[in-house]
Amino acid sequence: MNDGKLDTAVLGLNEGGQLLLEASEAVDCLRIQAVADKDTVLAEKIAGQYKCAVYDDYRQLIVQNQVDCLLVAMPIHSCDEYVRMAMKKKFNVLKMAPAARDFEEAAEFVRLAEEQQIQFAIANPSRYARSYIELQKLLEEGQMEHIFLLTAFCNLGGHPQPGWRTDPKLAGGGVLLHDCYQMIDQVVLNFGIPQQVYSLNTNQAQDKQQRLYLTEDTAIVTMKFSDTFIGNFVATRRAETGPKEGFLKLYAKDKILTISDTQLTISDSLGRAIRKSKYADDELVCTMELLKSFASSILSPDKNKLRSSGRENLKGMAVIESAYLSARTGFPEETGKVMQMASLGADKEPVE
Repeated sequence: MNDGKLDTAVLGLNEGGQLLLEASEAVDCLRIQAVADKDTVLAEKIAGQYKCAVYDDYRQLIVQNQVDCLLVAMPIHSCDEYVRMAMKKKFNVLKMAPAARDFEEAAEFVRLAEEQQIQFAIANPSRYARSYIELQKLLEEGQMEHIFLLTAFCNLGGHPQPGWRTDPKLAGGGVLLHDCYQMIDQVVLNFGIPQQVYSLNTNQAQDKQQRLYLTEDTAIVTMKFSDTFIGNFVATRRAETGPKEGFLKLYAKDKILTISDTQLTISDSLGRAIRKSKYADDELVCTMELLKSFASSILSPDKNKLRSSGRENLKGMAVIESAYLSARTGFPEETGKVMQMASLGADKEPVE
């Protein structure tokens, strides 16, 4: 890092890993030093494109290199021990969402990162979409008064899923955790964590016994933020439900606001559009901005606060954990009880 560039390695060359690599080319201060994937042919091909070292063993990448940043695209069940190893070697870590398989595991990574005094962040590209940035601005300026209802919809449209995602032990969860993490992140980022969460989950298994051994592919989550503000979240990834689509809708005094990754619409109480803004932000553009922000937080932390830190992402993980707990108990669950687990000792404050 003496020349102002951050030596960087990428763990996993799946779709997410290749997205991170492509986006990194637009970040001048990132220099790709190594990549790793168990698919040797794929790894060698991509390493040739980026003229960097190649590994088919994640452990060897960590052991044989001393990099400034590790970008993790692999599912955590396949590389959790190597992420811990990297943190202990003082690698700053950016992990593709979700943060972990469950709240406890996410909190463990946060504790380790803070002990090692490194940056640990979760890649949530939608935070950098101009539509959602505009939402934050409208809320900060008080242009959405007395919001009383929030609805969110996330349909993956039957997008093919790897087999491990159906296994609760490997995946930790289904559509809520892996496919709707960024939408839940937007809800928590803008409105805080709800007081209570009630959830119903299901999947396409033929009987109740089978459903216990598969992650959910469809879920309805109801959230209570206050006595005057409630919300609901509908998520599915079944092929029979139509094309991919996702949006967040807010109902306030005299206004309705609808936001997606590329569009923001403000309507009056009768649903007539007052303003409609469209943005040409795709996932690559958002990921470029995400990497620039992460790199800046390492190079000049005093001027550039780490965004989407692991600690901050514990809030979204607490909502997801509460939803899964509620689906098992059949009762509303309090997110505050989960958040108490985020206390990192007597000298650390719990996440608010």
